Amino acid sequence: MAVNWIDLLDPTEQELRESTPCKLGDSAVELLLAKPAHDDDPRPTLQVHGDYVFGILMLPVEVPERNELYYQEIDLVVTGKAILTVRKTPASGEHPPYDLADVKEAVREGDAPGMVAYRIVDDVAERYLDLVDDIDSEIDELEDKVEDQPAATTRERISSLRHDLLHIRRTLAPMRDAVRRVVDDVVEVQNGPEVFPHDVEIAFNSAYDKFLRAFDGLEFSRDLLASVRDYHQSKIANDQNEVMKRLTVIASVILLPTFIVGLYGQNFVHMPELRWHYGYAYSWGLIVVTTIIQLVWFRRKHWL
Repeated sequence: MAVNWIDLLDPTEQELRESTPCKLGDSAVELLLAKPAHDDDPRPTLQVHGDYVFGILMLPVEVPERNELYYQEIDLVVTGKAILTVRKTPASGEHPPYDLADVKEAVREGDAPGMVAYRIVDDVAERYLDLVDDIDSEIDELEDKVEDQPAATTRERISSLRHDLLHIRRTLAPMRDAVRRVVDDVVEVQNGPEVFPHDVEIAFNSAYDKFLRAFDGLEFSRDLLASVRDYHQSKIANDQNEVMKRLTVIASVILLPTFIVGLYGQNFVHMPELRWHYGYAYSWGLIVVTTIIQLVWFRRKHWL
């Protein structure tokens, strides 16, 4: 590979300063050495720092089996003659850092540093598209389970996916905007060889298109999740209606026997069947018959 490409993984300050292709500003060094503890900061960016372009790329990675989202970060320092990449192991230490194997295979003989930067950005864009597809698959799977799994589990998973979509959006949007600035020829050094010549800017337009598709797909994922939430809520409402219907049927079934027992329990001298030998059996028979009639009626109305 002819291009001067320096790749570092979790470097120390000494390793960074010995490997850098140009003199770095203090702010760039601080960001390159910062621990990868991410929420919303630092935000992905591509910006000019004097005679080099500095970039922060962040990729959210979903772990469905653990309902977990973590970040892979790769930082760039690009000049017209060399490119430095700094990869950081995710904060938990349980997950792998960003893998550049596919990018290294895609790099061609004679690629300029700016083109290598494009291939890294393009790979990140492809992974965003894959991430959105994985999220859609999880939402579809969740929808299939709404009928069977406990409501609390569904609510928890909907909440988790909603937060994941929000975090993905917070990294995807600035990534898209940063790439657009390269396409618009806003990001370019003032001194020295061009970092992003015209052919590289055209290539970046392809990556920008992928970020747009990923962003649109993310919006669609939010709509899918909202549909699952609405379906879940309507299922809960229907289940509650079924419970209320059954409770109403039970109350109605008990109502007539209660009335009959209350009628025969009135304390009057002259009462129906008061001195009839079969009066007790008759009252029970009346209760059983009226209860059976109600149950048959409710069954025909599909209330049971």
